Amino acid sequence: MSPFDPTQVLERLGQANLAYAVRYPGESTQRQPLHTVYGGAQLYKAETTRKLGELALRHLNAYAPTAADLREAVGIPEHLADAVYARVRAKLEAEAVEDFRIDFEDGYGNRPDDEEDATAIRTAKEVARGMAEGILPPFIGIRIKPLNEELKHRSVRTLNLFISTLLEASGGQLPENFVITLPKIPIAAQVTALADLLDQLEEVHGLANGCLKIELMIELTQSIFTAGGASNMPLLLQAARGRCTGAHFGTYDYTASCSVTADQQRMDHPVCDFAKHMMQVSYAGTGIFLSDGATNVMPVGPHRGKDLTEAQLAENRAVVFQAWKLAYGHIRHSLEGGFDQGWDLHPGQLAIRYAAGFTFFLEGLDSASIRLANFVAKAAQATLVGDVFDDAATGQGLLNYFLRALNSGACTMDEISATGLTLEEIQGRSFVKIMDARAKRGG
Repeated sequence: MSPFDPTQVLERLGQANLAYAVRYPGESTQRQPLHTVYGGAQLYKAETTRKLGELALRHLNAYAPTAADLREAVGIPEHLADAVYARVRAKLEAEAVEDFRIDFEDGYGNRPDDEEDATAIRTAKEVARGMAEGILPPFIGIRIKPLNEELKHRSVRTLNLFISTLLEASGGQLPENFVITLPKIPIAAQVTALADLLDQLEEVHGLANGCLKIELMIELTQSIFTAGGASNMPLLLQAARGRCTGAHFGTYDYTASCSVTADQQRMDHPVCDFAKHMMQVSYAGTGIFLSDGATNVMPVGPHRGKDLTEAQLAENRAVVFQAWKLAYGHIRHSLEGGFDQGWDLHPGQLAIRYAAGFTFFLEGLDSASIRLANFVAKAAQATLVGDVFDDAATGQGLLNYFLRALNSGACTMDEISATGLTLEEIQGRSFVKIMDARAKRGG
């Protein structure tokens, strides 16, 4: 009788486990922006995001000059209204736009080749100027046109012109957190093509391999399933060959592809929830960021001008409040569904983006602080007595909550001191490493 020998079986299993770990490295420890602002390339200048912040503050001052006004508009809990309002104002003053996408697709449209060529060159030079002057947002990128048969040549031409001009104007440097967004992807071959093109651009310009990143847009039913019925999103990610940093949901193209009528196309429609849950199932543990779409009802009153009547001013206020409340509800729906990021299309939406996010985090701050403090104590005790503490994922989830709260400006370090963690530990972004370090120094 042969002796029991698991060596070969465990070696094969080890290879499979390692391959799994590579494909699913866990949640990213990098900062994720709360939003992305999409703006037509024809309007972009280096100062654009700074001006958006100024417009956002002006809009807030006009329609919600006090915390009570904002609470009335969107329903912030009374006990949080003052804190949320103060932090919203501070955020708009310091960093109103976290992420901006220079849009050559829907926000730009189809224009003559010479016009789009000129826009690609001009916007690239503006980004380079923004880099030199230090006025770019923390995250920035471009959205090219789809790589379908009709638009692939135009899309690639814009990509090449923009990247080449940017590198020439910036001395070979890319902005921090620069990304290329690929829209309307029905097949993985389009992502493969973009990755191949980026390989070439990096080689031509002497860039480090893989430094040009890809952002996927999930906005077609074909993005969800292949023609054979298999899940398509893992294939899209695989085709990016490690370049993908995020996947953004396109609410209105997706609902249209589902034959949802225009008056029912909204962020919290059930078909959107299905698609976004598929995104979560497909991309959980891969380390890429997920983003929801945008509310397309703009907070703009119907009456313009300086000499408006009281009735006209009241009507403007009512219309803006209605649009704000709608956006606030959509953002809350996204946050509650596990999507921390979304799109904004108008400066008047920025205050509501932060109000919704800050309220969401502040509402759970006390209970999450207590829970994390208890969890750290439990984990440390298990480590110190030699037991195996195998629920690090829960600890990381709680830690991620505070990371997002700190990054967004919702909370200060003083407010989360009840967790028992230091700023250095939180910024280390790894619950496992926190526990390991504490175990080595005896708690």
